Amino acid sequence: MYSPSKISLDSAPEVVKRPILKVSGLRKVHKTADHELTVLKDVSLSLDAGDTMAIVGPSGSGKTTLLGLCAGLDDASAGSVELDGMAIEAMSQDERAALRNRLVGFVFQSFQLIPTLTAIENVLVPLELRGETGKQKEAEELLTEVGLGDRLDHYPLQLSGGEQQRVALARAFIHSPKILFADEPTGNLDSATSEPIVEMLFRLNREAGTALVLVTHDLSLAAKARRVVTMNGGEIIKEEVNGKV
Repeated sequence: MYSPSKISLDSAPEVVKRPILKVSGLRKVHKTADHELTVLKDVSLSLDAGDTMAIVGPSGSGKTTLLGLCAGLDDASAGSVELDGMAIEAMSQDERAALRNRLVGFVFQSFQLIPTLTAIENVLVPLELRGETGKQKEAEELLTEVGLGDRLDHYPLQLSGGEQQRVALARAFIHSPKILFADEPTGNLDSATSEPIVEMLFRLNREAGTALVLVTHDLSLAAKARRVVTMNGGEIIKEEVNGKV
């Protein structure tokens, strides 16, 4: 079984309880010539290393906006985001990109695989961006772990939706991220296909000790996370731990 540190599930790494993500007073306002739309209103939260959090709420509640700000993909109007103790609002775009490549994994609803690359080439992209080579074996092991050991040289169009999402999972974990952001990872999959994806997502999280921030409309999926944050109107209206307020 693959894990970035070659540690089995029964001997998963001990996780130090410290914030890997800290959000303070986060606001996001979209301005036009005659109008302001406040998407996020003074959102604050934190997530310890190795912990899991689901963010739920109706469409337009600010979930995906919050995820993008936490990952440094967009600029907040006010407030701060710290990843592994580093304030990303003080960084340049290049510095943020370098930080994401070192610390962050992504799984998107739309898979976002490169169509001209094979499954194994897609998995290796984060490492190539870091200038790391000679990791073919690690990529093969990880694709085998997600059930695609016989599809290494297939292109995205030759794979089903579920198989493409498994490639995306392997790509997200290939560089041993400290935190994984997943935006509706089963949104484009049917229930039969999404179940093994969910199992893999949380199993890889446990084995690697990677913190997980999950945006989803699926309350049964959200319930698998240790913490559930409910948003509405750009605000956090409720937080639950292990299903209890």
